[in-house]
Amino acid sequence: MNLLRYHLRKLFLILKNEVFVLPSRIVVLLFFLTVLLLPLLYDDPYMMRILILASIFAIFAASWDLLSGFTGQINFGHALFFGVGAYGTAILNLRAGFPPWASIPAGALVAVLAGLLVGLPCLRLRGTYLALTTLAFPIILMGFVFSVPELTGGELGLSGLSRLARSRIANYYIVVITMLVLVTVMWKITDSHMGIIFHAIREDELAVKAAGINTTKYKLIAFSLSGFFAGLAGGLYAHFMRIAGPSTLEISMSFQVVIWSVFGGMVTIWGPVGAVFILFPLLEFFRIWPELRQLMFAIVVMIVLLYMPGGLLPWLRSKIENECPRCKIRNIATRKVCRVCAADLH
Repeated sequence: MNLLRYHLRKLFLILKNEVFVLPSRIVVLLFFLTVLLLPLLYDDPYMMRILILASIFAIFAASWDLLSGFTGQINFGHALFFGVGAYGTAILNLRAGFPPWASIPAGALVAVLAGLLVGLPCLRLRGTYLALTTLAFPIILMGFVFSVPELTGGELGLSGLSRLARSRIANYYIVVITMLVLVTVMWKITDSHMGIIFHAIREDELAVKAAGINTTKYKLIAFSLSGFFAGLAGGLYAHFMRIAGPSTLEISMSFQVVIWSVFGGMVTIWGPVGAVFILFPLLEFFRIWPELRQLMFAIVVMIVLLYMPGGLLPWLRSKIENECPRCKIRNIATRKVCRVCAADLH
């Protein structure tokens, strides 16, 4: 009983001192509670399918932001990691008999290898050259998929994968809880010493090198981490859909993740997640107008990008929070002095 009381008190202090002090963190907490409690109130199969896919793509979008947003290594071929994770998971599940709990992380490790293979030749490239080079890798892998149909299933892909779980509710909670954990881990990485170095590389790589930091090592770490999380998303997708096909490597998949990240706000991790949970259900809703579906979706994205060029999350944060000019800690907009250093905020 005393141990339970201790942990409850510790949780209360964390919520009071770390979460409730900022509106953006309260929004994240409400998001956690909503996705965890929603099936208990409304378990429509179609809605749950949309939320499961949104959770998978949220991991995928956050993994792109981890690499391209924080290090500035713009990757237009991010579908490579997603597809490698999906195919690696499918092959291990169907050919080697791995259960989902083993095939998904193993497939993600294969995606890490892909991250290293992509990262090594791209280390000396920047800007447009880097983006175009990374765009070529999924196309190359697509050719490999079609050339060895006995291994990859060719155009039809690999089908008949094991289910994540037997019940719909169990599928939902496996994917959603995994998403919440992985996105939180990515956010903590970007909030750590490593994340500071990632951000510094994005701002001025020459200055980071001059400080004696091995930027090559950290860029490879960023490629590997991004590949791992995207590979986990691909593995979850393959087991949920029970198929791994060429669609996981399509160029449209790579550009979709860029749209999500830019719409939600780059260099935030949670911004791309929020964008997926807004745009993916919205695109499904527009199915009632099939002829205008893509046009209406494009109009919504363009309006946000025109009036919120930094992304939706940074725009919202700028309205409800202020950054302290002295210590750079964020405070609720109504505060007159900083909650940490007591500097004047007005």
